Amino acid sequence: QVQVLESGGDLVQAGESLRLSCTTSGLRFDDYVMGWFRQAPGKEREGVACIGWTGGGAYYADSVKGRFTISRDNAKNTLYLEMNNLKSEDTGTYYCAADAYFSYVSSHRAGPALCGKTNVDYWGKGTLVTVSS
Repeated sequence: QVQVLESGGDLVQAGESLRLSCTTSGLRFDDYVMGWFRQAPGKEREGVACIGWTGGGAYYADSVKGRFTISRDNAKNTLYLEMNNLKSEDTGTYYCAADAYFSYVSSHRAGPALCGKTNVDYWGKGTLVTVSS
């Protein structure tokens, strides 16, 4: 049984930092393109940062470029999202997504492709990030 579990969400002040983690089990982690999506209240879920299965080709939404860093540790089956200089508009539920590599052209191009998708193989249940201004 596949499990995708996010952690690290919290209530923080604007300008502060948080690190989210996503651990998986029941799948071969290094065969999956991974990403972070978020859903703000009253808005649709959007891809904010995604990464290819080898760790290359990181993609960021314009709203988080320069502030967020996505990384993965394939030995630990874990995906990370380092979030710095948080803003109130970063508030939302952050979901971890896992999508099998075979539908992608290359690891380097996988990040932007995943972040543009709405249907993926596996979703976590989400972790809430609240940024107060």
